[in-house]
Amino acid sequence: MPAEYIWKNGEFIEWDKATVHVTAHALHYGSSVFEGIRAYATPDGPAVFRLQPHTQRLINSCKIARIELEYTADQINQAILETIRRNGHESCYIRPLVFRGANKLGLEGRQNPTEVVIITMEWGRYLGSEAIENGVDVQVSSWRRIAPDTFASLAKIGGQYVNSQFISMEAHDNGFSEGIALDINGYVSEGAGENLFVIHDGVVYTPGAWASILMGVTRDTVLKLLHDLGYSVRYEAIARDMLYLADEIFFTGTAAEITPIRSVDRIPVGSGKPGPITRAVQQEFFNITSGKVPDRHGWLTYVRQTAPVPSSD
Repeated sequence: MPAEYIWKNGEFIEWDKATVHVTAHALHYGSSVFEGIRAYATPDGPAVFRLQPHTQRLINSCKIARIELEYTADQINQAILETIRRNGHESCYIRPLVFRGANKLGLEGRQNPTEVVIITMEWGRYLGSEAIENGVDVQVSSWRRIAPDTFASLAKIGGQYVNSQFISMEAHDNGFSEGIALDINGYVSEGAGENLFVIHDGVVYTPGAWASILMGVTRDTVLKLLHDLGYSVRYEAIARDMLYLADEIFFTGTAAEITPIRSVDRIPVGSGKPGPITRAVQQEFFNITSGKVPDRHGWLTYVRQTAPVPSSD
């Protein structure tokens, strides 16, 4: 659902007036970086989840993509909070976007101006309203994730998401909610837009950076929650067939949050229902984001408070 205002280059403009020229470099060559962030409704008003790590990753993505950014992390953070206030959200999805604008065409776009926008909107469950509770059916994609020496998987660069689009479209065309991609070596990488956790015989596994994954903020959150719950995590290469033997599998991501996977290639995961470790992590995550339990890690930035943005822990 559209909001009333969008922040663009330091000013608030009406949603319908937030336009770019058709010669914008990002439109032709994918020269943009972005973030996905959520604000949750709590008893103390809307709270942005892990704002500082998201903003820092946006800045890091600009560095990798060689996109000049004149705003500091604090300026972006404050702009995000003010955009939420002006639009009156109790909860929302937040999309900061930095891109090369209109000037010259051609692959070398560093002479083009940098444009920065912050979009907030109401957006429900990414993989469907019942996905969190019942899980989703996925397939292993025929599309591989990017090789380490072809793109920069640690950056959220717009052009790279063509790969994710191929994975997602193929899955939907085949009747699945999402696809899982293998890496260049044939081991499990991640979903089209989600990180992946696999549980087998009580042990939690997740691919590492070598598997061309985005180092997700929600992934990092889950790693901390698993530690809090007393589970150790192994960072190992995960063979495709382990997905078929797993007792539990779940996606993580800002949009997907913590979404159980109930089948892979039409083979049930475990009992075909979300398992106990998945449920325990979900409960911890949603209790914190809803304000039902104390925010022991300092992950929430309350929109109606003027306190400084918390650290990246």
